[in-house]
Amino acid sequence: MGGIRQYARRWITDRREDGSPTQPRDTVDRIGTDGVAVHAQLWVLTLLIVFPIFVALTVSTKQQGIVTSLPDLIPGTHAVDNYREALVGYGFARFMWNSFVMAVIVVVGKLVVSVLAATAIVYYRVPYKDLVFVFVLFTLLLPVPVRFVPLFQLVNDLGWGNSLLAITVPYLASATTVFILRQHFLSIPASIVETAKLDGVGPLRFVWSVLIPMSRGVLVGVSIIMFVYAWNQYLWPLVIIDSEANQVAQVGLQLLQGDVQGGQLSWSLVMAGSVLTLLPPLALMIYFRDPLLKTFTIQQK
Repeated sequence: MGGIRQYARRWITDRREDGSPTQPRDTVDRIGTDGVAVHAQLWVLTLLIVFPIFVALTVSTKQQGIVTSLPDLIPGTHAVDNYREALVGYGFARFMWNSFVMAVIVVVGKLVVSVLAATAIVYYRVPYKDLVFVFVLFTLLLPVPVRFVPLFQLVNDLGWGNSLLAITVPYLASATTVFILRQHFLSIPASIVETAKLDGVGPLRFVWSVLIPMSRGVLVGVSIIMFVYAWNQYLWPLVIIDSEANQVAQVGLQLLQGDVQGGQLSWSLVMAGSVLTLLPPLALMIYFRDPLLKTFTIQQK
């Protein structure tokens, strides 16, 4: 009883003049202290993430890009020359264009395949569809290098070696995208689906007129994830593409690292290429950050 009375007395005391409750001072102080600690941690993590990018930007503005002390982190005056040399002299603009075309084709193809697959799994009576979905998820357990030898043989047998088809078609199926879209489709109210069926809406029209408009945010977020994934591909294009003119940006960075001037690696050109490679996915992730965050939290619905 004494504890209850003490709590009641404290509740009565901690009231504003208008009668609304207020938080105890120790609770407010604790929240304020925790808030400062959380913000400090966020700032530390942000600096740890941003610092390598800052170093890359700084090195890309110097003549040789050699950094041995803190004063060397002062930006140089050769930024324009370095970026022009990377883009024009070493053909890095061509590599970036190849990566962009590859990423766009992969994103569009994955969206079509994944939307149709998730729609069939969620809304239609497909024989053994649960077993099929488990098999789709099982493919996530297979490391990519395990598939390289049979995939390499298959692509060459089809005559797709050293072509755009070789670096796009193998990526058109995505178990992760199917899983994310399935989770989102399950969160759509069943009444909408039943109404569409009663109105006699066909499968393709149901996808185009109902699912896509209601899933626009998630589809944008998934597209950004797929774009970044395709843009960062390195090992498979390195294996299957022989011509330098058809290579992608990530492999192009290795070509920049292979250039040695005066017995030293030109880190300024390498960092210029790294910054150029970083810009497209970074710009997309910043511009579409809201649907991207929505996609990452879709599993909580």
